[in-house]
Amino acid sequence: MREHHTRTGFRNPGAPAAARRRWGALTRWLLGLGPREAPALDLVADTVPPQPVAPDLNAIAAPDAGRLTLTWIGHATFLIQLAGVNVLTDPVFSERASPSRRWGPRRHQAPGLALAALPPVDAVVISHNHYDHLDRASIRALASRSAHTRFFVPLGLAAWMRRAGARRVSECDWWDTARAGPLRLHCVPAHHFSGRGLRDRNRTLWCGWVLETSGGRVLFAGDTGYSPLYREIGRRFAPLRLALLPIGAYRPRWFMAPVHVDPVEAVRLHQELGARQSIAMHWGTFRLSDEPLAEPPIYLARARQLAGIGRQAFDAMRIGETRTLDWLGESRTQTGDEPQIMRPAG
Repeated sequence: MREHHTRTGFRNPGAPAAARRRWGALTRWLLGLGPREAPALDLVADTVPPQPVAPDLNAIAAPDAGRLTLTWIGHATFLIQLAGVNVLTDPVFSERASPSRRWGPRRHQAPGLALAALPPVDAVVISHNHYDHLDRASIRALASRSAHTRFFVPLGLAAWMRRAGARRVSECDWWDTARAGPLRLHCVPAHHFSGRGLRDRNRTLWCGWVLETSGGRVLFAGDTGYSPLYREIGRRFAPLRLALLPIGAYRPRWFMAPVHVDPVEAVRLHQELGARQSIAMHWGTFRLSDEPLAEPPIYLARARQLAGIGRQAFDAMRIGETRTLDWLGESRTQTGDEPQIMRPAG
């Protein structure tokens, strides 16, 4: 059995019992009974995040296959276009990150690119099953748009995806590799947890994804607390052209630290990964924690300054923004049938 497997599901390797989230701790946080914490910044940032911008529909419709085109749709949802392949990450287009249409975290910003305006989606990668990362209505809509779309998920989620309407689903463990046309998709560790209800805690796996072509590699980290495993990810997949890293939902630290990095830790991940460039995500869309909605990129700027790195190394996009990035080399084109899962020995 691998270190992150248990008899009933999964766990974070090396995490002490005190660091594991419990329902009692959640109740203490929601009732405001936890330890008091000083604000992360000596400024008031309780304003709305920067206003969304219009996506570059021309670049999205005709991306340069030799470059990387990135559009931030919001939260952890990106459209990544590389090597002639359109990849969508953790698609959530619904109004709420919740099992209910009437309660739960509500969007503060509309999706930067409407689902109906997406180009044909070749691959969808899912990091875990929390409602702000896995949305049934969005999966159903994507599956109904095209039978061509392939869905890549961590262990335990394939059956749920098929019930939601997905037809081409590949399920991966950490360090497994799948293929979709010119893309190799590597399932990599994250330090988080899973669950959509009261009785399914950690029954399915959580992960990040490295997207690899002959032109380079991109890490989509999903949702994570700090872990030394990121040094190993950086070592195995060096050089990383781009890392998409979470920076929000970090307060209070006594409760959030095991599963959500703050901007200081995100900068540390950027450095330990050895990424050429990082882009922030997991902020500005749903208010999931105590910090002001607009604080994370301001805190990120402070963290960059403390680390002595420039904005070009780790930046935050605006919702709807499209960026075209230089790639590391030419991307070759190839065709493929159903993706095959390759697992490491041992």
